[in-house]
Amino acid sequence: MKLGVALSGGGIRGIAHAGALKALEDNDIHINIIGGTSSGSLIAALYAMGYSPYYIYILFKKYAKDIVEINSAPIITGIGNFMFNKKVCMSGLKTGESLEDAYNNIAIRKGIKKIADITKMQIVIPSVDVKTSKEYIFTNSIPKESTDKLQYITDISVGKAVRASSSFPGIFCPCDFKTHKFLDGGILDNIPVLEVKKQGADKVIAINFKADDVDENSNMMDIAMRTIDIMGNKISEESLKESDFVLTISTDKTGLLDIEKLDKCYQYGYQAVMQNLEEIKNKIEEI
Repeated sequence: MKLGVALSGGGIRGIAHAGALKALEDNDIHINIIGGTSSGSLIAALYAMGYSPYYIYILFKKYAKDIVEINSAPIITGIGNFMFNKKVCMSGLKTGESLEDAYNNIAIRKGIKKIADITKMQIVIPSVDVKTSKEYIFTNSIPKESTDKLQYITDISVGKAVRASSSFPGIFCPCDFKTHKFLDGGILDNIPVLEVKKQGADKVIAINFKADDVDENSNMMDIAMRTIDIMGNKISEESLKESDFVLTISTDKTGLLDIEKLDKCYQYGYQAVMQNLEEIKNKIEEI
């Protein structure tokens, strides 16, 4: 049996996925196929390249601050068609180059440059071309039954793939690749269950995040995070129906870029698996 996992986006909360993977490994649940969108792609790429969940956690702690706080795009003044006619980016947005460079360097340690070089397991990473409004999948394995082979891209660097999938609108600039301008994969596919199944997974565990409640004490970030979660889960309704088990992680109002809660989020992911371990095992064993 081939087991797949699909990891949702969720900003810095994505480190909870590493905690969940660690708990699965600790209980001898082995993954054959992995997919991830946005921050889920950051975890999926590292795991598919052979990095352990705990080492992924260490890498996140090392690089998160740099990725979040540096490499902002230069301020652009005036009005113009910023995305299509000029190679410029909106004021205050981050270019994402530091994220791309960090991942390419991490990949090189494993002798990997492009996503096609990953051989440990099959991987799928969605992104959206904002020029065509079309979803593209970065992968090391184009599914045989696909009716649209052009939807799949294999000749992209690992760093560029995760940068493209993680280019959240309003925070990161669009990511250029060939003729494409990619933004966050969560725009169309926040939990890539269907793409993981296309890779041959017999069972798929979907992992997403609980939309935090808001009340009179909630701030703008709390409201923004709830909005993002509601949108992401709504977009993914069909995907979630196709999964065999949905693990929803509560992260206690962790903000999109709230790096101070990395440690807690890792533990939230681990605990979520442990609390649902028997049900997960039962679902996996149902052939």
